[in-house]
This record gives sequence, C-alpha cells and structure tokens, in this order.
Amino acid sequence: MTPLRAGILSAIVTVILDQASKLWLLNVFDLAHRGVVRVTPFFDLVLAWNIGISFGWLQNDSQEAQIALMAVKAVAVVALAIWMARSHTRLATVALGLIIGGAIGNGIDRLAYGAVVDFALFHIEIGGNTFNWYVFNLADVAIVAGVAALLYDSFLGVPAAKAP
Repeated sequence: MTPLRAGILSAIVTVILDQASKLWLLNVFDLAHRGVVRVTPFFDLVLAWNIGISFGWLQNDSQEAQIALMAVKAVAVVALAIWMARSHTRLATVALGLIIGGAIGNGIDRLAYGAVVDFALFHIEIGGNTFNWYVFNLADVAIVAGVAALLYDSFLGVPAAKAP
C-alpha cells in the first residue's frame, strides 16, 4: 500500500469510527437522557455540544460564526490534503489522514447539529477537589494522535516531513 493510500484510508476509517460512535451514543445509547454515565472512577460519558473551536474556545452559536468556522476548517482540510499528497513517509501521511478525518468528522457534526458532539470526560479527584479534562470525542483523539505522530516524524523521522 502506498503512503497516500494509507493516509486516505486512515482519514476514511477515522470519519467512520467517529461518526458511528456519535450516532450510537446519541441514538442508541441515548446519552442525552442518561446524563453522566460513570464508566470508571476516572472516566465518564457525558454529552456536551461544542459550538466553539478546540477546547470550547470562541463559543458563538450565531450562524455567521458557524459558517466562518466551517470555512476555516474547509481551507485547513484542503491544505492538509495537499500536504498529505506530497508527503513521502507513511507515518506523516497516516498522521495527516488522522487529522483530516478528525476535522471532517467534527465538520459533519457542525453541519448536522450546529455544534460538535463531545462525550468523553477524564477526571481525577485529589483532596476532595475534582479536576476535569475537556470533554472530547474520537475525532479529537485522531487529531491529537495525528499531530503527535506528525511532530515525531518531523523531528525524528527520516526523512523529516515538510509542510508545503
């Protein structure tokens, strides 16, 4: 399999897994009506609608803001796809596919619901105080994993991937 095919496959698998998990949690598991579901002492399922960008920054539910976010996302996906097509290492290409797939998965949410569906919450209790991480989804995991793999390949991979 060529690196480009591996990258495209990673993007497709990411979108499918992300959307399947969200559809199942929303429509089958009915997370909206269950509220917080404790999975482990440090991990819960909880429904959160993110109308902003990463980590809930720039929260704005106006139609203009949502269109602007979608336009930025579309430009980013095109730029990443060009970079992926030019990449020569399998790791960089798969990493870019993960980032593209995650961006598309969250973009589908924004088009379908007007917000990104987030559901995974890690937390820890220390001294009676609970510390929560941001609520996230599988698309977010793919984006973070893709960025980490891309950084690894850029700094330590041979030959290092270069942005177009």
